[in-house]
Amino acid sequence: MAPTLAVRTRHAGDGATRPTDSAQDARALVAREAAAAGFSVVRIARVSDLGAEPGRRFLSFIADGQHGDMDWLEAKAERRQHPNAMWAEARSAIVLGLSYAPEEDPLRFLDQRDRASISVYAARRDYHDVVKPRLKRVARALQAATGEDVKVFVDTAPLMEKPLAALAGLGWQGKHTNLVSREHGSWLYLGVILTRAEIAADEPERDHCGRCRRCLDICPTAAFPAPYRLDARRCISYLTIEHKGPIPHEFREAIGNRIFGCDDCLAVCPWNKFAQASHDQQLAIRPETQGPRIADLLALDDTAFRERFAGTPIRRAGHVRFMRNVLIAAGNSSDTALVPLIEALLAHEAPVVRGAAVWALSRLVPRAHMTKLAAAHGNDTDASVREEWTAALAS
Repeated sequence: MAPTLAVRTRHAGDGATRPTDSAQDARALVAREAAAAGFSVVRIARVSDLGAEPGRRFLSFIADGQHGDMDWLEAKAERRQHPNAMWAEARSAIVLGLSYAPEEDPLRFLDQRDRASISVYAARRDYHDVVKPRLKRVARALQAATGEDVKVFVDTAPLMEKPLAALAGLGWQGKHTNLVSREHGSWLYLGVILTRAEIAADEPERDHCGRCRRCLDICPTAAFPAPYRLDARRCISYLTIEHKGPIPHEFREAIGNRIFGCDDCLAVCPWNKFAQASHDQQLAIRPETQGPRIADLLALDDTAFRERFAGTPIRRAGHVRFMRNVLIAAGNSSDTALVPLIEALLAHEAPVVRGAAVWALSRLVPRAHMTKLAAAHGNDTDASVREEWTAALAS
C-alpha cells in the first residue's frame, strides 16, 4: 500500500513552512506514481536526521579491512558516510522498496550436490535494470510537483541505502546487517531518490530482532564477528561475487554448491513469514537459475555463459569468476562423473580457473591420478596455480 506523502513548501515573507494546493497535488501524484511503478513500499526520511553513527560504523568496517578487496568502498569512504557528503543540498530521501520474496524455499538445492544453488536476487533479471527506470518515473513526478532537483540511486553510488531505509521506516537493519521489514521480511531491493524538496518524514522503524540469532548461527563461514557486524572477507556472497582471486581454502568446503551468492542468513529470518511471494513480471524467476546441473555449467564457454545468463546479475560477474565458483561446487559434489569436464579446465587461460580445477580434482580422484596429472600440468606458469598443485599433492 502506498503511503501518504506530505510535500512542504516555504512561503516567502514569513519564513513559515505550510502545505499548498500544488504541494498536496504533488504528494498525491508521487504516491500514485510509486504505486503505478510497482514498488512494494515507499517511505520518507529527512536527510539531516541520519546523524553520524552509520558513517562511523562504516569507517570502522573499512579500518578493520572487513571490506576485503572491494576497493571502491574505501576509495569513496568519505562521501559514503552521509548523503550530504555526496550532495550537500539534499534535504529529503524517498526510499522505495521492491519485494523479490521467493515462492519456494531458497535453500532447497543445497542438499542436491549435483546441482548448483544460486541466490534468489540473482535468479531473475538484474534489479538495477528494473528498479532504476521505476525510480526515474517517481523522481520525474516529484520534480514536476516541487520544482526541486532530484537524484536517483540504485546501489551504484556512494550512498548507504540501508541506514536511510531504516530512518525512513521501511524496516531495520537486522543482525545480518541487511534490511528487515515486518511486511516483506529480508527480501527488498532498495532504491533512493534524494531531493532538495522538504518532505514530511515518516517515523523510523525500531529493531524487532529481539533475542533471535538464526541468521548468525546458520552462516556457513561464520561471517558475523558480532550481531549487526559483517566481515565480508568470510561471506559467501562476497567470495563468490565480488572477490576476484582464488577463494581461500578455509572456506571452500563450507561454500558447498553455492555458485553465486548465499541466502542462508536471509532465508531463516522469522519475519519472512509475512512476505508475499513476488509476482512482478519484470522479476520473473529464470528457469536456468533453478538448480542447474553442475555438469552443464562446467561445459559453458564464455559465449555460452553470456547467452545463458544474459540480463541477470550473474553475467556481470564474468565467466572466469563463475567457472571458479562452479569448480568449487564440483569439488564438493562427490560426483566422479565430473572429472573429465574438470580436467579439461586445467588448460583454461585464467589461472584462477586452473587453480580451482586442481582443487576440485584433488577432492574427486585418487592420489595416484593427481600425481599423473601433476606431471603434465603441475609446472604451471602461474605461482598461485603451482601452489594449488603443491597443496593438492600434500593432502
